[in-house]
Amino acid sequence: MVTSLNDSAPDASPGATDTAPELSALAAARIAVGILLDGGVRHVVVSPGSRSAPMAYALAEASAAGRVELLVRIDERAAGFTALGLALSTGSPAAVLTTSGTAVGNLLPAVMEANHAAVPLIVLSADRPDELRGTGANQTTVQPDLFGEQVRFAADVPAGSDPERAIQTGLSAATGAFAEIPPGPVQLNLAFRDPLVPSPDEGLPTAVERQRYRIGTEPLVMNLPPVAEELPERRSVVLAGHDAGPVAEAFARAHNLPLLAEPSSNSRFGPNAVGPYRLLLEHFGPDSTQPIERVVLFGRPTLSRPVAALLARPEVQSALYQPVPVAWYEPGRRTELPLENLSDLADFAGRGTSAWLDTWLLAGSAAQHALDGVLAAEAAATGPSVGALVWRHARGQLLLGSSNGIRDVDLAGLPAPEPSATVYANRGLAGIDGTISTATGIALGGRQETTVLLGDVTFLHDAGGLLLGAGEEQPDLRMVVLNDAGGAIFGLLEHGAVEEGGKYGDAVERLFGTPHSVDIAALAAAYGVGHSVVGTTAGLAEALARPVSGRTIVEVRTDRHSLGQLHARIKDAVAAAVVGVLVP
Repeated sequence: MVTSLNDSAPDASPGATDTAPELSALAAARIAVGILLDGGVRHVVVSPGSRSAPMAYALAEASAAGRVELLVRIDERAAGFTALGLALSTGSPAAVLTTSGTAVGNLLPAVMEANHAAVPLIVLSADRPDELRGTGANQTTVQPDLFGEQVRFAADVPAGSDPERAIQTGLSAATGAFAEIPPGPVQLNLAFRDPLVPSPDEGLPTAVERQRYRIGTEPLVMNLPPVAEELPERRSVVLAGHDAGPVAEAFARAHNLPLLAEPSSNSRFGPNAVGPYRLLLEHFGPDSTQPIERVVLFGRPTLSRPVAALLARPEVQSALYQPVPVAWYEPGRRTELPLENLSDLADFAGRGTSAWLDTWLLAGSAAQHALDGVLAAEAAATGPSVGALVWRHARGQLLLGSSNGIRDVDLAGLPAPEPSATVYANRGLAGIDGTISTATGIALGGRQETTVLLGDVTFLHDAGGLLLGAGEEQPDLRMVVLNDAGGAIFGLLEHGAVEEGGKYGDAVERLFGTPHSVDIAALAAAYGVGHSVVGTTAGLAEALARPVSGRTIVEVRTDRHSLGQLHARIKDAVAAAVVGVLVP
């Protein structure tokens, strides 16, 4: 989301002039680090490189003084997603430092996710001085504004100049301090001229104990004032998408409305929450005796086609709670009525009758019972049964990988009376990039037990994220890997029907299923990560009940080729179970 800030990106402090004395690389870096830390940056992920050396030395000095926590990652993509996870779990801006050239380009996936998810990620890209640009100098390319519209702000800071103004503006942009601009990533492109290292007689200050930072964002449970009796009775539902927060649960409870909450909404709990809601939506359609009239939307819905179909119904009115600017859509591009305050939202939603809420809760209970029955009949662990168990045992922090994992939890995860974990997911662009690295950052930033549920393809996509150098802090991170030897989600989409038709031979399996035979146990051993294998729900429940200490992988082996039939059985069982509840 480009703003006018990019058009006038400052590259020097307000008082700088053409005759101002040139700062040495290390002096400029020390100024930059000081401003970043004064502005709330508490974690910096560093990837090694030569041109970024001044910043690395300045950060080493700040780390020795106990002012910042440094993490080192040799892979810039892993570094970017680690910083993303740190920003997610702490609520404060996190920075990632790279050298010049392709190192900067490796950050693009994390920057794109941060853009669409409104995460304050600060890219510190080191660069050659102006006299070396365009000369064929090693590792030199066009870095200023490399990320284009994916960043809120980009500044090119010339070598020898004071970076203060650029960094202060970047911090403001990253944290959403400017009106109408949500938080998000920024790029500070810092050029440095030789010498890049301190003099031999300089040294680090005496090391002191680092502070341990964790910044909470909001309570997991909240309450709203009682709803006025004069509000009209309406058949409304509260739909909580990604990052909706506990306000969605409180609103549904206060208005006596059913709550349909995605797992990463952090609203999927409480007395009004309906578990397998997406299988019930068609039973409350326009041809039913109790059709949905209005939808009150919190957060961003991303997971299922039934929800998209609900929001597209022409007879259903919908409103979106938007108290602050958001990054995931452009104004005027969605059909929901945007409302900034809860009072207007209350007038739109009305209040539900006891009969309306009870019908949803009874249907949800019947559907959950039918779903659990189908899963219990399976001898081996399946995606939905794994999702249900991970959800039930979640505590501390939970990251749900994209693809089937988060959808399995959305389908089978039973809402609890109160939340037991803060839930995260990279739903900005819903990619599988950097999931292990994101989980590592979340675990280290939140400083508590963390579980990540991910598929085998997602796991392998970021296998490099398992690499932690000697002396790097180990997070308490459990990785539950659902290993069905390929990409199962495509079999649940249109590609499954194409494969069943047989006219494309093995093309669907090869191009979409992407089968593999990777030995995850050997991979774990190579990276020094604990590993165990389970094949049943009982074995998984036992593994999930154990406390997390350090890093461990729980590999759940299953078969994806019968997943479509399993989902069909679940849908049929749910439909049969709710018929009696919905009969007038």
